Order: sequence, then structure tokens, then C-alpha cells
Amino acid sequence: MNLQLVLEQVLNGAQLGVTLFLMAAGLTLVFGIMNLVNLAHGSFYMAGAYLAVTFYRWSGSLVLGVLLALPATLLVGVVIEVVALRTLYERDHLDQVLATFGLILFFNELIAIIWGRVGLFINLPGWLSGSIDLGATFSYPLYRLVIIVAGIVVAGALWYMVTRTRLGMLVRAGATNRTMVAALGVNIRLLYTLVFGLGAALAGLAGALAAPIYAVQPGMGDPVLIQAFVVIAIGGIGSIRGALVGALIVGMVDTLGRAFLKPALATLISAPAAQSAGPALASMLIYLLMAVVLALRPEGLFPARGH
Repeated sequence: MNLQLVLEQVLNGAQLGVTLFLMAAGLTLVFGIMNLVNLAHGSFYMAGAYLAVTFYRWSGSLVLGVLLALPATLLVGVVIEVVALRTLYERDHLDQVLATFGLILFFNELIAIIWGRVGLFINLPGWLSGSIDLGATFSYPLYRLVIIVAGIVVAGALWYMVTRTRLGMLVRAGATNRTMVAALGVNIRLLYTLVFGLGAALAGLAGALAAPIYAVQPGMGDPVLIQAFVVIAIGGIGSIRGALVGALIVGMVDTLGRAFLKPALATLISAPAAQSAGPALASMLIYLLMAVVLALRPEGLFPARGH
């Protein structure tokens, strides 16, 4: 097997993993602290991508576009939490699923009205469009490395916030026993708004960073949302560490499976059978992994109390 190809796919898996982490970190905090099943979380990913493209075209700077998309997506998340979601905290999960599914439809149509249904594409600036040499014969796209580094930096910042700050203490306490937190005089409604806004901003950052790689189009957040739910099921609800580990595992398994499962099968079965079975099995791998993890550890690898 070509070592260069393996290294490239490992890095691709890491890039997908940190993107999923940015999605899953906010989703797991919202679910773990607020007990809110938010199917519309992928819409913030989509909103972040569209806002980054818009700000990039206005300013001519991709960095500025991404940085402006962050507070804009946070504001969108705060508005949605205040206007639409506050009344759902005491409702059962079925009501939350139906309401947030309605928000998915609302966001998809709103995006189509504002930006149209045709996919948007942006070109990387020259200083980010090249490759960087990682060995004598191996180079890798610079921008994908930037995404990996950005994800690691954000993960470190989140870890510091959750483990070393007062807000993080309240977040961890809220994930463990929100009733007690409220009884101690903490403004739980404000805490919920801050957590939801932070989660929206993280999803928006993931979308903004992904905008130069993928087509920016209505509904682009829906497939990523499904993978993010797999991540928090594997990592453990309410756990930042679990979200990071789960995201990297899912990113690696999905990327390596799609790259190497079909040729591996071709050594065991006929080439036509491998051609048809390989992609189907590769798309199932992360769900099979989730089933195995939940069978062995129903609360995930790192439940919230493991912070």
C-alpha cells in the first residue's frame, strides 16, 4: 500500500475530524446542559458558510470573512434561542424534534430566498492555495492543514474554558445537575442562552472553514449534523473531551474506510462485487462503530462526569 496515500488520507481524516468536533462540541453542550435535542444545529453550520462567503466577497479577505461570520452566527443562535427555543426546555424530546425540524425547513428556505439555490464557490487566496512539503516526496494542501490547526486551537480554548473558568464551572455543573445550579442562584436562562450561542458560533466556524472546500448550498448542514450526532453518541453526551475523541475517531474511520475498504474487499471477493459493496459498507462503518461503542459503553467513551 502506498505510504503517501495512507498519510494523505490520515490527514484528510484529521481535517474531517476537527470539522466534526466544531459541530459536535456545541451540540453536545446544548444536549448535555439544556437537555435540548436540536436538529437545527446543522443550519448554523450552513449559516456560517454563507455568512463567511458574503463577508469574504465584501471585504476581499477570507480571514476577515471567517472572523466576522463567528459573531454573526452567534447572534443568529441567540435570536433563535430567545425567540423559538426557550419554550421547549420543559417539553418532551418529541416536541423538540418536531420544532427544530421545522427550523431546518425554515432556514433552508430562508437561505434559498436570500442567496438562491445555486451553490456558491469561493477561491482560496494565493497564500492559502498552495501545498506544504511534509517530506521528501509528500506535500499536503496548506488550507486543510490550517483547518486542522484551527480545530486543535479551538479544542484547547474550549478545554481551558470548561476546566479553568467560572463559566466552564457553571457549564460542567449544569451538565451534571442543572436544578441544583438554578437553586444556587445562577441565572440558568442566561446560561442557556450563552451556551446555545457558543454552540451556534462553533458550528458557524465549522461551516466558514469548510466553505472554500465544499459547495455552499441550502441543506449543506444536514449530512454533517447526522455525523455530529454519531460523534456525541460515541464520545459521550455533554463531554468536550468525548466530542474531540469521538470526532477524530469518526473522521478517521469514515475517511480511511472510503479510501481503502473497496480495494481491501477486492482482495477477498471479485472486483465487481467489491465495486458495488465497498462504498455501501464504507458509508455504514461509523454507524457500526457507534453500535459497538454503545453496546459496550452505553454512556459513550467519556460521559460528562469524566471531565
